[in-house]
Amino acid sequence: MPLDLKQVPNTPGIYKFFSKNKIIYIGKAKDLKKRVSSYFGKSLKDRKTQQIKNLTDKIETFSTTTEAEALLLEQSLIKENLPRFNILLRDDKTYPYVHFSMDHKYPSISMKRSKHAVSKNFFGPYISAQAVKATIKDLQKIYQIRNCSEATFNNRSRPCIEHQMQRCSAPCVNLISEISYKGDIASSQQYLSSTGKKTKSLMMAQMHKLAEQQEFERAQEVKKRIKSLDLIHQEQSFNSSLVSVDFFACVSKLGRTGICILSVRDGKIRGTKTHYLKGDQLQDIDNLFQSLIFSYYQNSFSLPKKIVLNIKPRNLSLIKQAVKLKFGKQILISANINSNLRRIANLGKLNANQVIENRVNQTDKFSFAINDLISNLALKKKNLTIEGFDISHHGGKYAVASAVRFSIFGPEKEKYRLFNIPKELSGNDVGSIRHVLERRIKKSNINPLPDIILIDGGKLQLEAALSTFSSLVKKPPMILSIVKGSKRVRSTETILAKDGIIEMPKDSAGFLLLQQIRDESHRFAITSNRKKKNKSIKKSSLDKIKGLGPKKKKHLMNYFKSIQAIKASSVDDLCKVSGISIKLAKNINLFYKP
Repeated sequence: MPLDLKQVPNTPGIYKFFSKNKIIYIGKAKDLKKRVSSYFGKSLKDRKTQQIKNLTDKIETFSTTTEAEALLLEQSLIKENLPRFNILLRDDKTYPYVHFSMDHKYPSISMKRSKHAVSKNFFGPYISAQAVKATIKDLQKIYQIRNCSEATFNNRSRPCIEHQMQRCSAPCVNLISEISYKGDIASSQQYLSSTGKKTKSLMMAQMHKLAEQQEFERAQEVKKRIKSLDLIHQEQSFNSSLVSVDFFACVSKLGRTGICILSVRDGKIRGTKTHYLKGDQLQDIDNLFQSLIFSYYQNSFSLPKKIVLNIKPRNLSLIKQAVKLKFGKQILISANINSNLRRIANLGKLNANQVIENRVNQTDKFSFAINDLISNLALKKKNLTIEGFDISHHGGKYAVASAVRFSIFGPEKEKYRLFNIPKELSGNDVGSIRHVLERRIKKSNINPLPDIILIDGGKLQLEAALSTFSSLVKKPPMILSIVKGSKRVRSTETILAKDGIIEMPKDSAGFLLLQQIRDESHRFAITSNRKKKNKSIKKSSLDKIKGLGPKKKKHLMNYFKSIQAIKASSVDDLCKVSGISIKLAKNINLFYKP
């Protein structure tokens, strides 16, 4: 039964798609009718949209005054209903806070988890437990606050090791007065709710006031705390100009999306959060950032002064409006990465990529690349096998050819092959290609031909391969060649086939796979060529010359490239080679003199 879209209004709001009375997708729109209708038009849809369209049997809409209100309602309903086709960011149920036990005569400091700050004695939330522990450690270094349990505190008869390390003022054995200790608690809470510069200025003012009052011992104690504060900032500072910034990095590869959120406070990375999502969520970058921001921030206290995104959304102003509407606070949200942010931006992207790398194996990577290649080449096969061929010689000598094989499992090294090229073809790349492919075809009854043959070379090499297969094989595999770019720049390389250049994005997984296969065939061929050359150097007429050892033989061959060139050289030319003396040069020249 077709859905009736006539009743959908042209207003901002949210829409819910149902399948068998279960919500499968929730979205928001500036114009509900236009947005909902776009799902059911005749134009081609991506896989996710097509699935939503096919499964939906009922639609509900709810109008709002503005699009920003619709965004907030959408995020709230997604968290409540968890529809299968929405981006679902799995997050901790509780968040770590720094907590002060203010009901005690000498309050302690500790980490506690909660969904929200229960009272003013909770400071946070922090992104990770590690960030809380580091903050507590900082406070102990500066203010010497106790972190022991009530039972430990009540049963102490002498100071513990924390006091000896100058991280606790030992209120348990009355080494500090109640008034002084509570002053330290107030100062530590001030530290948590202000910037490092403000804290230092308050401490400086306190030190000068105590000095004026001639309370020099207490002034000296404050001076030590200022020194501890400076040391902490020096140890942990990432970028002192970043006072309060959260950086959101989103990357996509291999059909997955990696996300890293870095929180920087007073130049220090105070916490990180990562997410791994299936599918390329960057295709709808607005929806991704909206979901991230409104699931990450729980209250206005956790908001930074600035949020920086690594990709600019199409409707950045909508996010700003919704943040102000929800938290009553206007903050700077930007996609501008200046020199101060470059280091943290690179760190965020590195970790976002690593999130994907940690979750995929080699088979996933090559399977994705081969599927991308199938799509770009418009093939009907599900899986592909590819063999890459390359010719290597040294000045027309020691020629060899390599054949490497790849599949969805990556390189199949047990199926790699090497071919010696006859002397009469050495240096003739086109003739060598014909020779190698003829030999490969003869072995096809034992080792079946792949789906794609990849040749390293240009049009001549491609035509040689095409003519060889057309004359010997009824149903030849697809023949491709990879042509080196201008000045050997990889991004300017092209793929040739029988009908000309194949248009393929240079950064696509399929294109990169072809480059990898070409590089592997080249590595395998050149390694074999060098071994063959070195073997010939070990056994040559040079062995008969007295005073010429393996090292000097190698220097001679590297310089002259061949025995013929050494025979034709003069004594002066021979002396130019490292390690060859005049006497040895004369012996070599005399040895080859007719």
